[in-house]
Amino acid sequence: MKILIINGPSGSGKTTLSKNILCKLNNAFILNTDNYYKTGINSRILSRLIFCYFDRKISFNFKLFKEDLENILKNKKSAHSYIYDFKNKKIKKEYEKVEKIKFLIIEGIFSKETIKIIPGNSCILIQLEKSRNLCMQRVIERDSLERGKSKYQAKEEFLKSWKLHSKKDKNYKSVKFQKKIFIKSRSDEESLIKNIFNFIN
Repeated sequence: MKILIINGPSGSGKTTLSKNILCKLNNAFILNTDNYYKTGINSRILSRLIFCYFDRKISFNFKLFKEDLENILKNKKSAHSYIYDFKNKKIKKEYEKVEKIKFLIIEGIFSKETIKIIPGNSCILIQLEKSRNLCMQRVIERDSLERGKSKYQAKEEFLKSWKLHSKKDKNYKSVKFQKKIFIKSRSDEESLIKNIFNFIN
């Protein structure tokens, strides 16, 4: 099984790129770490008390993510996926069988947590390096429409999350991956999607 880790700051286009790659590959499946946030009263309280709660590892349900990831690696199939509702702070389980998975795409701000389960040298890293202003514009638009935030709140939280992401990336700088692909522009993305089989083989 080929494992692609798509990493980048909020608003860099990880989800869009993942879906575009998915369309090009047969027997592929996406694990989006943004759908593995913790739920319940404790999570609701902490999300109000801790600034940028959803950009910190304390919000990530690593146990649930690990269970799904290990099951896919072992059986090469999945019977469900999760969708996280940011407005209501709830997680919804959707049932859909995907079998004979050959390509596993792991994306989201916690995607590099994967290497706690799988060695980095078994994964291909696709690192999105978009400009801060572009990412910020996307996050403000997304969070005001989909997550019930004011534009001011979305901007303030983005600026903090940008710093958190930069700090996290430094922690993983020494990790050796099977291959690293850096995406800095739209043309880089188009080239990757067009030649995806050359990049992953």
